[in-house]
Amino acid sequence: MKRKFKWSNLYLIFVFICLYVPIFYLVIYSFSTGDRMSNFSGFTWKHYAELFADTRMIQIVLDTLLVALLSSLIATIIGALGALAIDRTSRPVMKNTILSLNNILMVSPDVIIGASFLIFYTALKVPLGFWSVLMSHIAFSIPIVVLMILPRLQEMSHSLLDAARDLGASNYQVLTRVIVPYITPGIFSGFFMAFTYSLDDFAVTFFVTGNGFETLAVEIYARARQGISLEINALSGVMFVFALLLVVGYYFLQRAGQSRRAKHKRESEALINETTH
Repeated sequence: MKRKFKWSNLYLIFVFICLYVPIFYLVIYSFSTGDRMSNFSGFTWKHYAELFADTRMIQIVLDTLLVALLSSLIATIIGALGALAIDRTSRPVMKNTILSLNNILMVSPDVIIGASFLIFYTALKVPLGFWSVLMSHIAFSIPIVVLMILPRLQEMSHSLLDAARDLGASNYQVLTRVIVPYITPGIFSGFFMAFTYSLDDFAVTFFVTGNGFETLAVEIYARARQGISLEINALSGVMFVFALLLVVGYYFLQRAGQSRRAKHKRESEALINETTH
């Protein structure tokens, strides 16, 4: 039986070409023996050698990863607690108001958010640098985590909680043994989304960073104004591989999470059956 051609498939192919061709273009020229992206003149690893010999760039990459890891971790903890609080809010008006306030940072332009943080830090005389960048990244990552976790909480059946309490579980045990395992996929999704947003943020970081501390996006922008070096292409290649590893790791975490959820569901159904019979 012949399959019918779908125009949606052609659209997807076109979208993926538009997304990945510029990336592959950068990565391919990172192996060029030339110094510009005008023509590919031969294969070499020298730009990668220059990248790993550039101690300033390596330090900036490490600082960027540190900010991304810390901000996403703290934002995940705060966002998970916030999602639990929103889910337990019984008044619809209050819940909708909190959700609207949470979503403001999601829809507001990054320039406005960055300028607001700059004014806030200036008014409080907070020095611009590592801590100002970290606090800003935590702030704009929290709404992302909340939106990743809240749907999982809304999908969870309250009968699971009632069954756990009927079996004598305390509130702490209900939280750690029922709620947290159920929303673990949302927690991981929120963490990876926050990590990604922090890693490639430019607009907000540009406003709140100070002398002596730079992130990768700001440094690349500063170097691009002086002329694109193929060392940046080499860095793009390394970051692309790093992103692929993150995606693959996240995929296996999801598969493991699905297995745990299936096992947890079977155990929960068994507990409910024991309680009802």
